[in-house]
Formats: sequence, C-alpha cells, structure tokens
Amino acid sequence: MAGQTVILAGPSQRRFAHDLIERAPINAVLSVKKAKRTVDQNAKMWSMLSDISRAAPEGRQWTTDTWKAAFMHALGHEILWQPGLNGQPFPAGFRTSRLDKEQMADLITFIQEYGDRHGVRWTAPEDAL
Repeated sequence: MAGQTVILAGPSQRRFAHDLIERAPINAVLSVKKAKRTVDQNAKMWSMLSDISRAAPEGRQWTTDTWKAAFMHALGHEILWQPGLNGQPFPAGFRTSRLDKEQMADLITFIQEYGDRHGVRWTAPEDAL
C-alpha cells in the first residue's frame, strides 16, 4: 500500500479514509491534521502587510516582515528576536506557513481591523480571498 493523502471534505472521503485504515498493514502510521493556510490567504496577507507598511500608521516605518512579526506576536504566536549582524534585532522562529486555515483567517482579520482603525487604504478588493 503506497502512502495516501485524503482531504476529508465529505462523507465519501471519510468512507474512503476508513477503508484505507481497515486495509492498513500492522505498524502503519496515520496522521490527521488541519489543512494549512491557502496560497490565496498568503497572497492577501502580503498585500495587506504592504499596504500597512506604506501607510506607516503611528509613524511606524516598518518592513512587511516586521509588521508580520508584530501581528503574529499580538495574536500570541511565539516570536523570537535575535541580534542581527549589524546589532539590530530581527524576528525569527515564526512562519505563517505553519498556520492552519483558521489561524490564517484570524491573522488576516486582525490585520484588517488594525488597518481599518488606522485609515490604511487597501489595494486589494475586500472579497479577494
């Protein structure tokens, strides 16, 4: 039996997965996890971070990476700041690629709320997700 990936989108996929489990050899390994964030979610996040970076709310002239780290930190995701080669700290130890769809949606909503509150002009259409 070759490795199988099944997206549990409905009853037929659940039945298929159950059948795979019934036919699995002894000591087979099963991994069930939430779906990762989508490419569209990632594109929307970077567009929003670019808009916020250009707007520089509260005088914060940060890069998009710094804004991303600040939003991730504000939502409780672990951010580790390391001293850079030039002595300036930089964010490390976080990846939005590790977020599931729900966590990424929460991050986008948080960025949207912050930007709306600070008068950021969004370049992407509101329904671009």
